[in-house]
Amino acid sequence: MTAIAPMSVERYQRIRKLLSTRQPSLTVCLEQVHKPHNVSAILRSCDAVGINRIHGVWDHKTKLRKGTAMGSEHWVKTEMHSSISDAVGVLKQQNMQVLVTHLSDDSVDFREIDYTQPTAIVLGQERHGATEEAIALADKNIVIPMVGMVQSLNVSVAAALVLYEAQRQRDVAGMYDALQLNEEECQRVLFEGGFPVLANVCKNKGLEYPHIDEGGNIVADASWWQRMQTTAKAMHKLELEGNSEIEYEKRHRGNR
Repeated sequence: MTAIAPMSVERYQRIRKLLSTRQPSLTVCLEQVHKPHNVSAILRSCDAVGINRIHGVWDHKTKLRKGTAMGSEHWVKTEMHSSISDAVGVLKQQNMQVLVTHLSDDSVDFREIDYTQPTAIVLGQERHGATEEAIALADKNIVIPMVGMVQSLNVSVAAALVLYEAQRQRDVAGMYDALQLNEEECQRVLFEGGFPVLANVCKNKGLEYPHIDEGGNIVADASWWQRMQTTAKAMHKLELEGNSEIEYEKRHRGNR
């Protein structure tokens, strides 16, 4: 297989810098947030404050608007769950305090929460908010104080406000000064961010990711390269065949 050039030093260092500030103990869980522009905007805020993985509960697949996400979907992974109970169960297994944005008699000001603790923030559906099940499963209800006639904010705006309070507290506590991700997760991000085409090949064919060294090079044995070469050739052939069919359709469309 043709030698693959390493990623540039600049890109390697930029990704490593990104990884050094990621906050695996901070996340959000989107419960039936169905408007793509809201999901994309929340992802963008998550990326901005260092969240590397979010959780989602949807009845159907929600597509991201890439123009709104500004590429954040490549750096913030979404872990899907079949129900809110499953999602909260996973979060509590990680010893996270689970907060839900919900106005009630026992709601607390979102700024009173200690976000230096492992924290998950549940955000409910745009029109109806969090479900009764989500509210019951959460450890605390949080609210953003408002003095206007309208007593609710757009879900992506609410997410940004809460996340930046979490970012402020964590920054003061020095939590952005030391690497918190394990090396396995760092390697995943380095490969997907540095070699996106090869990463897609691996995903499509179930191939394991190789190691990326400090020079941005792929370190893999001969068998991995052989499987990659075979897979890449097959995909390239299918791509060429697909393009040929498209061109044929274009040329003959006027004759039908």
